[in-house]
Parts: sequence; structure tokens; C-alpha cells
Amino acid sequence: MTEAIATAAVAPPRYTRANPFPARLVVNRRLSGPESEKDTRHFELDLTEWGLSFEVGDSLAVYPTNDPQLVDEIIHALGATGDEQVPRPRGEPTTLREALLRDYSITQPTPKFLRAIAERASAAPTLGYLLAPDRKHDLETYLWGMEIIDFLLDHPSARFAPEDFVGLLTKLQPRLYSVASSLRAYPDQVHFIVDVVRYESNGRVRKGVASSFLAERADDVPVPVFPSVAKHFHLPEDAATPIIMVGPGTGVAPFRAYLQQRRATGATGKNWLFFGSQHQRCDFAYGEEFEAFKKEGLLTRLDCAWSRDQAKKIYVQHQMNDNAAEIWKWLEGEGAHFFVCGDAKRMAKDVDATLRKIVQEQGGKTVDQANEYVEKLKSDKRYKRDVY
Repeated sequence: MTEAIATAAVAPPRYTRANPFPARLVVNRRLSGPESEKDTRHFELDLTEWGLSFEVGDSLAVYPTNDPQLVDEIIHALGATGDEQVPRPRGEPTTLREALLRDYSITQPTPKFLRAIAERASAAPTLGYLLAPDRKHDLETYLWGMEIIDFLLDHPSARFAPEDFVGLLTKLQPRLYSVASSLRAYPDQVHFIVDVVRYESNGRVRKGVASSFLAERADDVPVPVFPSVAKHFHLPEDAATPIIMVGPGTGVAPFRAYLQQRRATGATGKNWLFFGSQHQRCDFAYGEEFEAFKKEGLLTRLDCAWSRDQAKKIYVQHQMNDNAAEIWKWLEGEGAHFFVCGDAKRMAKDVDATLRKIVQEQGGKTVDQANEYVEKLKSDKRYKRDVY
């Protein structure tokens, strides 16, 4: 008996980052209305028997496979059959087709690949010029909307043996998605909200690798997943602490999970959500759920910003500004924690600037004092961001 227990204690975990859990997609539902400019989806994965765990605020890594149609086009452009043996980033060699499907990133051209095209193609002077170290910005502009397949088709004189070609690629990486559900509410599931990436460039439709995998190809294949802990983005330990959540678009994911968690655990802290998107009628992700949470008193306040429903664009930071006095009261008077999730480039910067302005004006502080206050919020783990 003792020996059996000792053996069990050192048994390696069944699922790891290198061997993720094969979840099953059980719901793939469009959240955005037909007239929306976005294809926003709600996905539910069955995690029965996975033996792992996550907290609200964490992410799950999704390990996608590439688009088989694009794989076939690349094989054809290489003049290969797909059956050739090639090395994998790790593990035993496999066929070119399998490697391109599962192991390698086949959309974004790597610097190594671009240099090989410039060296081997009979006419690629522009590319050679743009690869100079001082032309980085020009190269980025030139590459916008360009993928590996474009260079193979545009430069047929650049020939590659299959094993040489995969040597110019990087490993296909998992994509992280914030969990949009609580295990307390859905013990055997995880939910995601995802914008499916599709756009046209150079006469071709481009697709996001993981978002199109989930939306188009995951119905009858396993969806490998593994949890990714985000300790910096968890709920306050004290369930009575109020929280202010700013999550426009798919950035609302963790806050749906927070609300489910707080409801399931009977947390008494007040909850305030700022949500934003383009149009109320077709882009209000989880709108009915949030309205129901508000009705039952779980969601204390819900302030929405619809950027395209009027002539002047309104974003979440404008709604924050309109509620500056109340935000300051929650932060300073009630010790609220402030959370932001979503786009790092613009939204998170604008929200941060607005927060500092609110602290300055409502708290009667100088710019330096306001900045100091916000930095203290961060160091006290009361201002938390999950931005990308």
C-alpha cells in the first residue's frame, strides 16, 4: 500500500504544455449580429476528465492546426507532394504535409525566409534592399498583408527542398485566450469569446490561425488546451472589495468570468463594468447576461460605449470621464480594484491616461501626485491589466 502511494506521488502529470489536454468543442455560437462588421464567437469546450484547473483571470493556451487549404497551396508552390520526410521542431521526423499542418507557422514570413527568397529568386531587388538593417520600418510597411505563400507564388525561381523550406520557418505557437467562464459556474467547461480574424489583401482572403481553427475546423477534432496562470490578474482576496472592470470587445472575457465567480461564491463586493463596441444592436456581447446580472443586483453598474451609434465616437474612456466623481469615490473611499483587459496599443493607453486625469482632477492632485497615486495602485495590486 505504502509503495503504491509513493509511486503515485511521483507519477508525471498526464497533461503538460508539451502534451495538452484534448478538449471537445461543444458550442460555437456567433454573438455578433448579421449586420456587424465583426464575427465575434462564443466557444464552449468540454474539459471532462482533464484533471487540471484554472482561476478566473487566467488564460488557456489553444494549440491550433493550420488551414489544410493553405498547406496544400504551399506544397504545390514548392513543387512537392507532401509525402516527403522533414524534421519537426521536436520529436521524430514526419511528412511535409503533417509538419505544415501541426508543427510550423506558415503565414508570417520570417527574416530567414525573406533572406532566402532574396538570395534565390532571379528578380527580388526590392526585397534585398528592404532587408537592410536601416530599412526596418519600410520592410514592415511592405510586408503588411503579405504571407509566405505570396512570396512563393511571386518568386517561382526561388526553389526549396522541403527540408530546407521548413528550416526557414518558426514553430507553430499556441494562442492564449482569457477564460470567459468560472469553474464554479461551469465545472467541466471553459468558455472563450473570440473575434474571428478574416481580411483580404493582395486579392487573397487571410485568416487568423487559431480563430479560424476554432470557428471553422474544430467541430470534429480535439482542441488541445493547457492553462496559463495570470497571477497578476486575479480577483481581490477579500470578497467584499469593490471592482471596476474596463473590457471593451473581447476584452470583456475575464469580467464575465469574474461575475460568475462572485455570484457562485456569494461575494459581497460591488461590481462595475465598462463595456464598449461599435453598435449596441449587433455588438453587445453577452448583453442579455449582463442586463440579468444588473437586474439581480450582482452587477452594480453597467456603462456602455457604442462608438458608431452616433456621429461622435464614444469609447470606454469617455464613459469613465463622465463618471469621474463616482470612480474616484470607489477608488479612494471604498478601496476598489481597477481592472483593464483588451487592446494594448490604443484602448489601454487611453484608459490609463483617463484614470490619471480622474485621480488628478477629483483628488485635487498635481500631475506628479496623480502619477504617484496610480503607480501605488499598481504596486498595491489594485490596478491590474491584461492587455495584448
